[in-house]
Amino acid sequence: MIDSSPTKSLIQFASVTKLYGKVLGVNDINLTLPQGAFGLLGPNGAGKSTLLNLLTGQLLPTRGTVRVLGRNPRNNPELMKRIGYCPGFEGLYTSISGLNWVTFLLEMHGVGRLQARERAADCMALVGMAEGMTRPISDYSRGMRQRTKIAQAIAHDPDLLILDEPLSGLDPIGRAEMTDVLRRRVADGGSLILASHVLHEIEAVTDSFLLISGGRLLASGTAEEVHELLFDLPVEIQIRCNDPQRLSGLIMEHGLADSVSLGRSQSGDELLRVATRQTAEFSAQLPNWIARYNLRVDEMQTADDSLQTLFNSLMKIHRGEL
Repeated sequence: MIDSSPTKSLIQFASVTKLYGKVLGVNDINLTLPQGAFGLLGPNGAGKSTLLNLLTGQLLPTRGTVRVLGRNPRNNPELMKRIGYCPGFEGLYTSISGLNWVTFLLEMHGVGRLQARERAADCMALVGMAEGMTRPISDYSRGMRQRTKIAQAIAHDPDLLILDEPLSGLDPIGRAEMTDVLRRRVADGGSLILASHVLHEIEAVTDSFLLISGGRLLASGTAEEVHELLFDLPVEIQIRCNDPQRLSGLIMEHGLADSVSLGRSQSGDELLRVATRQTAEFSAQLPNWIARYNLRVDEMQTADDSLQTLFNSLMKIHRGEL
């Protein structure tokens, strides 16, 4: 799993818990990440925004300690100069132009007015806002506002980008363009944390990610490392055939399943559900059974390899059910 020595770490969480009254935001997170690019992956309500707010010092942990680039992020203006943040909320001054807004934020970082305006114009052009940068933000579409938020996050050339759903509201072309901007930054050695509930958005930028659900960090690592966690777990296969009772008996008789159950599809067809760790042997035996016992298999499929399926499996591991 991803780890690093504290002296070279990008972020460190040591037994971090955040409570909102009696509501759990994040729960006992221990994590050290080296410099690099990481996706923060989880369904809506998983705790991603809480974790990002802890990273940016907007929230204090109820228990534990948070370090970003080796420093406490709470009330730390020097550290904030090294971080670029694209929030999930709007937070824009709609009465001014996007160019003036990014310029103003650069001036707050200590950049001189002329240099700030030149840099702001360059970054607005980089995110595809060259033509609209002088228009008031109130005239912007949601996608244009999202591009402007990304521009302000990268304008002061931070050591770390923290991005909360940065592609939300963008059309497919905009998503591709902004993904390319982020990918180039990573290729140049930039560090970033990209939060999303969409797996392919993260995979387009980096193959290293954190999985969070219910405020718990379920896994961290590359896609290959996370999938290794699931290597020994039973695969669920759904089969629609003419004699599910006979087939279930054969499967259990040959010891090829952890469990077998009968159910029905949404259309009312009877289904056989098989959980097996021996998919290769099961696949080899099935044609023999079909020929010998006059079985007819109309449909066979595994549970989809979706993000939710991955979360469900990891949660079962966490609860000791697998």
